[in-house]
Amino acid sequence: MTLTLQPVRVATGAEEEGMLVFDRDQRLLAVLVHLSPENPVAPGHWFLEAGFDRLDGLNHPTFADLDAAQRWILGHGGPTKEG
Repeated sequence: MTLTLQPVRVATGAEEEGMLVFDRDQRLLAVLVHLSPENPVAPGHWFLEAGFDRLDGLNHPTFADLDAAQRWILGHGGPTKEG
């Protein structure tokens, strides 16, 4: 499965830099938010703000970079329906 990333601003109340993650059929799979360097939990990491389909309801992990986030999303099966 191929993923497409699209930059977006996210209104989280703290960080705004985000990334929408789409599958090859342009279905939205996840919203990632880049944590600031001042974040006390995971400075500079990416956070799974929202996941859809199989990613919904799972933990909301952090990732060192976007490559790690994409590997995790692909490893968790992405959408239940192949298109």
